[in-house]
Amino acid sequence: MATAAPAAPADAPLSLPRIGLRTGFDTATVLGIASGFVLVGAAIVLGGSSVAFLDAASFLIVVGGTLGVSIASYSWSEVGAARRVLGRTLRRPAIAPRDAALLVLGVADNARRRGVLALQPLLPQLRRFPFLVNGLGLILDGLGLADIERSLRQEIDATTARHATGAAFMRKAAEVAPAMGLIGTLVGLVQMLGRLEDPSSIGPAMAVALLTTLYGAVLANMLFAPLATKLERNATEEALVSQIYLTGLTSILRQENPRRLELQLNTLLPPAQRLNVFN
Repeated sequence: MATAAPAAPADAPLSLPRIGLRTGFDTATVLGIASGFVLVGAAIVLGGSSVAFLDAASFLIVVGGTLGVSIASYSWSEVGAARRVLGRTLRRPAIAPRDAALLVLGVADNARRRGVLALQPLLPQLRRFPFLVNGLGLILDGLGLADIERSLRQEIDATTARHATGAAFMRKAAEVAPAMGLIGTLVGLVQMLGRLEDPSSIGPAMAVALLTTLYGAVLANMLFAPLATKLERNATEEALVSQIYLTGLTSILRQENPRRLELQLNTLLPPAQRLNVFN
């Protein structure tokens, strides 16, 4: 007959499970976008004159027009929020959902063994997880379950809204870039048709007409759309991690058995990432 593991002595130091933190640039995003541009550039170079694909007027029409229209669609505060969220997109999320579940399960186990007030020494170890630290701080301050849950859900909603704004800004840019390319094409055609008497002007005008379409398609499909997709993915993962933390914090407040918490966390995690700590 199996026996339960002995409880830790009351004076033993608190400990948390070892988890892998993800730091640095998101190589999938950086290398994916960079490799796409490199391969397109290599194809252009191998095909002949690469200088013919460079045109300042086309670049200004597409890039300037896309940024201008995208910024005009939002307020300055939303543009600033999108810029900050975009910077975070190039970095990997600090912790994976399964590791977050293991972490909060370890915190709950310590709270079950020692009591909630004994969690104070753990806060310095958790400083890289501000949402979890904030929730534990509210618990240690003695707030009630309803107040803590309402406060943390508001924080989750605010974070989700910031990510949504950043993703929407990138989606808007992806929509506008091809349209600006079309506008540049019309500008180039008008210039070409207005100077048919001067054969030397037809080539530059045609370059503007064609290159703006190319620039718009490249920026929309190789830069803005992938960044929007990555923002949406990161927002979904961060919301899941926050929900895992919230589930653990409310379980600690209810003084539930960590085995029950494990079952609750497994309902949030994908099947391949579910925990099996107590079974």
